[in-house]
Amino acid sequence: MASTAPVRCLVAAVTVLAMAAPAAAQEAAGAISLDTVSVDAPAGNQGFVIEQSRSAMKTDTPLIETPQSVSVISRDQMVITGARSLGEATRYTAGVRELMGGADPRYDQYQIRGFNASTTGVYLDGMQMLASSGLPFRLDTYGLERIDVLRGPSSVLYGGTNPGGLINAITKKPTEYAFGEITAGVNSFGNAYTGIDIGGPLAKAAPEAGGGEWLYRLTAVGKLGPTQTDFSEDDRAYVAPAFTWKSGTGTTFTVLGSYQKDKTTGVPFLPYVGTAVNAPWGKIPTDFVTSGKNEGGMFNGVERTQAMIGYQFEHRFDNGLTFRSNARYSHGENELFSIIGSGYVGNNPASARLNRMGFYANPIVDLFTIDNQLEGHFATGAVQHTAIVGLDYKHARFDDTQRTGAASPISIFFPNYNQPFNGLTTLGISSLSKQDQVGVYVQDQMKLERLSFVVGGRYDSVQTSVDNYLNAALSDSASEGAFSGRVGAIYELPFGFAPYVSYSTSFQPLVGINSATQQLLKPEEGEQYEVGLKFQPTGWDAFVTASLFDITRSNFLVVNPANPLQSMQSGEARSRGFEIEAVATLAKGLNLIASYTGFNIENTENLNPALIGLAPQNTPEHYASTFLDYTIQTGAFAGLGAGFGVRFMGSSWADALNTVAIPSYTLADAALHYEKNNWRAAVNVSNLMDDVFVAQCSSTSQCFYGERRKVTGSLTYRW
Repeated sequence: MASTAPVRCLVAAVTVLAMAAPAAAQEAAGAISLDTVSVDAPAGNQGFVIEQSRSAMKTDTPLIETPQSVSVISRDQMVITGARSLGEATRYTAGVRELMGGADPRYDQYQIRGFNASTTGVYLDGMQMLASSGLPFRLDTYGLERIDVLRGPSSVLYGGTNPGGLINAITKKPTEYAFGEITAGVNSFGNAYTGIDIGGPLAKAAPEAGGGEWLYRLTAVGKLGPTQTDFSEDDRAYVAPAFTWKSGTGTTFTVLGSYQKDKTTGVPFLPYVGTAVNAPWGKIPTDFVTSGKNEGGMFNGVERTQAMIGYQFEHRFDNGLTFRSNARYSHGENELFSIIGSGYVGNNPASARLNRMGFYANPIVDLFTIDNQLEGHFATGAVQHTAIVGLDYKHARFDDTQRTGAASPISIFFPNYNQPFNGLTTLGISSLSKQDQVGVYVQDQMKLERLSFVVGGRYDSVQTSVDNYLNAALSDSASEGAFSGRVGAIYELPFGFAPYVSYSTSFQPLVGINSATQQLLKPEEGEQYEVGLKFQPTGWDAFVTASLFDITRSNFLVVNPANPLQSMQSGEARSRGFEIEAVATLAKGLNLIASYTGFNIENTENLNPALIGLAPQNTPEHYASTFLDYTIQTGAFAGLGAGFGVRFMGSSWADALNTVAIPSYTLADAALHYEKNNWRAAVNVSNLMDDVFVAQCSSTSQCFYGERRKVTGSLTYRW
């Protein structure tokens, strides 16, 4: 594998920029008095309560007029809760479950309304970050302005996506005012980071040239250091430049780029007995790993490189029409090697010895997406219309190689990481998959006084091919087409109440081979009925959404019980449940987030009849969370604040037959922060009581601990 030199060089560069930026700004602007400098947050992202989102409708629509369950995680919420990953940022959001409990630095993995959304349900600026199971793109939250979570199918506007919902991360964009920020922190595992975020006007065009101006923004992060397990690390270098041209005549053109280099170590694969429940000798230590740092002559971990370049174009015509075009090219490459656990020797927990196997993967993903849309506003009598018509295209290329090899067993309490390794002798996967998807969509939002109604439809045409280099007979290609639709209505009653109803469908083409049938994966389909009530009380900065949903998902992927490193399609499942989420500023400086999700999920069709009526693995049917934060507003202690949160995750099943339960757990979080003038200091603690818990199990021999107590101290300076 490649050395860590690029990571360390970029981390050093970020640190130098962070140290030099304030001095450069003062030199350019003259002496600055810290008592008189004011810092403005980007418009629409002050506080926890956000009342409007473009994600759900692709138009500027208030959430109280949107007949869909939507959550918005603001930049302020991410800062106060100390969220350093997408999983941490969404952990207080209704319907969203972070699968790995924060402990796996390789991936962010999610379920939404009970369905896995890790590879198909993550979007960046409205465009899908489609990935393979071995290479999900990972987003750094320091580069994000906000995160929108759409629950339920959204295929009408977004094409192939998960029927449970999607997470749309919004990138930081250039601003019309000059600003800067440097930040640094370290956590109790010893992992340290530093970052810089600067931007503002760059240049203005001469009046004779038509006016207009250039804006810029540069965001960068570097981090280095260990995690909770032995021989582990989580290193990153991230840089994201952005430039915007505003013509002054209705045209805005933004170029967004990013480069990210990660070097991380994954969590070990451990058996159910000894993690979720006691073995005869107790439990496996949470810092235990099944592979040494360079055992087998290779680095035990993951090196990820991902790079993106794209644009966002908008032109507003004088007649009220608006044309938008957004495009992005993304490249990602992982190189992963680990000697993973595969159950107890002799299937005997008393031995305290684990079987092991070597696993290597080198997935490469190239993804191009473009979305063009035309928005218009008109009236038919008393009905006001906001209509959009769009055409989007997506090309994905997945080059995947996987190898395995036998490895010597290891003792849990007296591990020897210098044993002979026979090498990666079995080539399990060697393939090239391609997928092209073209979608045409139309949507009309109609408003008649207090009643808002939406209807939309879309048709997708998809071509998929797989070249199997191990077995040419398994190479195949297929063409698919499907229609997706949605209708919804919401009515604004007095006092801020708004009941709504909606129906929507989804279509998700999948890339790869079904390990059970050795044929191309069939497209996944979804259907949802939803009724709900939104509440935006007059005179209060608060927003509450409650919903009942019924989702049917067919042809979805599950872990192959014969090989947990492979996936198979497993018929149909239904998720029916209830959600409620409240975000509020109860008083000046007092912010609240609270949510509860409860549902019943079961297999309604399956290749194995014994699984019908049972719940899918790793799917808790109850979870809840709340976070309360208060900042003193006046007096000698003005700017001092504290927060406290609680997260409950219900029990789930470690096996498909629902005979082995993963225990529920309750975690506490805390925050202490102080702001004065341009400075902000904070201490954030996750898993305050240092509880030991199992986040998920792929099988009874493949379980994963969640993250132990993590204390993060940070210091930020803004100008």
